[in-house]
Amino acid sequence: MSRVPGKKGPVPGRAGEDDDICPVCKSSRYLNQNMKFLINPECYHKMCESCVDRIFSSGPAPCPVAGCGRTLRKQRFRKQILQDIRIEREVDIRRRVNAVFNRRQEEFETLRDYNNYLEEVEILIFNLINKTDVEETEKKIAAYAADHRSTISRNKALAHEESINITAEAEAQREQARIRRAEDLQEEEDERREREEGKRALVERLANSKGNADAIVQEIERAQVKRSSAKGEKANLERRKENAMATQDPFGVTNGSAGAGFKIAGLKKVVEPEIEKDYDPYGGTALEHEYYVFQDQYEHSWLDKARTNPEITTGGYDVGEYCARAMFEAFAGLGCFIEDELGARNVAVDSGTATAAAAMAAGR
Repeated sequence: MSRVPGKKGPVPGRAGEDDDICPVCKSSRYLNQNMKFLINPECYHKMCESCVDRIFSSGPAPCPVAGCGRTLRKQRFRKQILQDIRIEREVDIRRRVNAVFNRRQEEFETLRDYNNYLEEVEILIFNLINKTDVEETEKKIAAYAADHRSTISRNKALAHEESINITAEAEAQREQARIRRAEDLQEEEDERREREEGKRALVERLANSKGNADAIVQEIERAQVKRSSAKGEKANLERRKENAMATQDPFGVTNGSAGAGFKIAGLKKVVEPEIEKDYDPYGGTALEHEYYVFQDQYEHSWLDKARTNPEITTGGYDVGEYCARAMFEAFAGLGCFIEDELGARNVAVDSGTATAAAAMAAGR
């Protein structure tokens, strides 16, 4: 509580002044910065910790706030969490009612039944918050808790188990993310070191070799591509393993069972999805040449001229594509077997003749 120089009393219109003064001993937080205020869920009247120790240390006593008179106990006093005491009270009421009415959607035949159940629970909460038919509402809550004690305990245990599993799964995902980041950094460092080693090896080989420089460069590049492909296949295998582990049920609930020794009706059967295969743009068609080995360089007078002729190369013509197509067309017929094709054709003709004969017989 602040004061205006030359005047006595608090500044008028100051927000939150009453929150800094104990309603029992009238002590102010302005004079004692270490003052702590506590509340009791019975009436939610706030008072300082010193008054709580002084009044309730010897046993239960009525609330000292004028007009209340409810019997309070020291062990139920706690620190206020939210600034608005009305919201604090509503949160406590919802937590208490939902601890009793903890039915799950899987326990109902239809979604409409579950929504109707939630609406009835919300009516009870509304009555307690607005102090409407409090005694009748408390009787309903107590009667339900007594009649469904086993169901309440079961759902509470299941919710606790799910919370533990969710926390463990989140922690495992964070650990996996940390490991992946470390592996990515290590992989980047390895790639950088390999590139530097490859450059040094290329320079040394070019310096000590008397052969074709272009051939040496292409050979080293092919070796690097093979190493990169091997690393990619290993990464895909590890990713498929992680996806297979992620598709498992995190709560251990299968075929309608949950936890140890009991079942919940209405749980859906968990079906593990199939592991997604890597996308193949060629639809399984093999790109390797089966009957020949394609070379990067073919010696021919016309090809040599075409590689250096600006009239041919300016438009983007590639002599290598020409050679690849020529080789493909030359060996394209080696995979065709005439006897097999004729046999399949004869089978189709025989089946068509039999079908026509059967249709004529049916028509007669």
